[in-house]
Amino acid sequence: MQQERSSGLIRPHQFTAHVLSRALDSALIPIALYISLAYYQVPMNDDYLLSVMGCIALFTVFAEYNGIYQGWRGEPMFDEAWRILLSWLMSFSLVALGVLLFSTAYIYSQESIQLFLPLVPALIILTHTIKRLLLSFLRKQGFNSRTYAILGANSLGKRLATALSELPWLGYHLIGYYDDRMEDPQRRLDLKEQVIGGFDLLLQDAKEGKIDHIYITLPLRAETRISEMVSKLADCTASINIVPDFFTFNLIQSKWSNVQGIPVVSVFDTPFNEFDGLLKRIEDLLICLIVLPLISIPMLLIALGIKLTSRGPVLFKQKRYGVNGEEIKVWKFRSMSVCENNSDVKQATKNDPRVTPFGNFLRKTSLDELPQFFNVLQGYMSVVGPRPHAVAHNELYRKKIQGYMLRHKVKPGITGLAQISGCRGETDTLDKMEARIHHDLEYIKKWSLWLDLKIVFITIFKGFVSKQAY
Repeated sequence: MQQERSSGLIRPHQFTAHVLSRALDSALIPIALYISLAYYQVPMNDDYLLSVMGCIALFTVFAEYNGIYQGWRGEPMFDEAWRILLSWLMSFSLVALGVLLFSTAYIYSQESIQLFLPLVPALIILTHTIKRLLLSFLRKQGFNSRTYAILGANSLGKRLATALSELPWLGYHLIGYYDDRMEDPQRRLDLKEQVIGGFDLLLQDAKEGKIDHIYITLPLRAETRISEMVSKLADCTASINIVPDFFTFNLIQSKWSNVQGIPVVSVFDTPFNEFDGLLKRIEDLLICLIVLPLISIPMLLIALGIKLTSRGPVLFKQKRYGVNGEEIKVWKFRSMSVCENNSDVKQATKNDPRVTPFGNFLRKTSLDELPQFFNVLQGYMSVVGPRPHAVAHNELYRKKIQGYMLRHKVKPGITGLAQISGCRGETDTLDKMEARIHHDLEYIKKWSLWLDLKIVFITIFKGFVSKQAY
């Protein structure tokens, strides 16, 4: 009788220990407050208790969102510490903002709060570090270790084994590769010399308890064969893991989801779900709130300079592609004697006669881009993202560069990873545009709030002036 297939969701691997880790982290927040108040001999009261409860609730949400409790065997401690610090700063900032907006009187001890702010992440990071060191020591001594085998002697299997071998403290020990293609000398095998047997031997070793985990790295086209193997491996106690070879695709923000229990893997997706999109929007508005008052007078002076040095409008609104490929109008200070906005837009070149003398200064310093902060306020653009190209250039390069239109999975930005990496100015050769697109897609793949802030910070010091900007 055929076994009924489960319609349950594919869930991330979780450990009971993570529940205890969450509880300990939450407990460290009021402990840190108690230490801070006791050090300065400040009495605890209801205001402190209410604030610390808010910090605990928000930290739990942000810590979960930042993936602090999703297992760490293959992750550097620095990355986890960074996410802990980010989660705490976001939590504390929101509570502090609430206190400033809704508290009628400020009754908190400034000295205690100054100690409490860094003490919380320090204690949490310290406990996570001690836990890692303890478990790593035990695993090196042979405790809590796991044996694993790889079914599929191919490049994906080799990548998996290499990744695990470079982290010996994880406690994973490779038994070997298994592959039935050993029996057929006519078939190519990537790791033939390292294969210890075929599937039958793997099944036997698994039944004898020699293997804790089995990783199946066969290609996706071997679906029928994988299904048969998984069915037979159900007769052993080893944990079975399928490693799909999605690396054959250029993955953009791939993630698991489900439709009525049917697992679905996105290949190309936006990094901004509802929460991330809101976070990104708040980031944009806060930066505009800081920047616009600072640039208001320079913008007035630039507008006056344009009027005095050349005839024509101060602002130039050019059609470009926004998120999802929708047309938007991007604002710029006019830097040319003409306003081209048709199906054939020629890029500015060195010593371009269309560029006015004052416009040349604006373009070299990127000051012509300042009006785009109003596009950010309108919601058409973001402060950080792939730079918007003219519609004519989009239509040209989408035919020449694979994945070009994936850059439109997010809002275009005033600055971006490509700009701080030196990819600016004229794209007179295809490889220059390919370099831009590479950085744009890397930004979408690796997006985070801290990446945005890093790009903004670098832009301030090296993103404005460029020798390639004409």
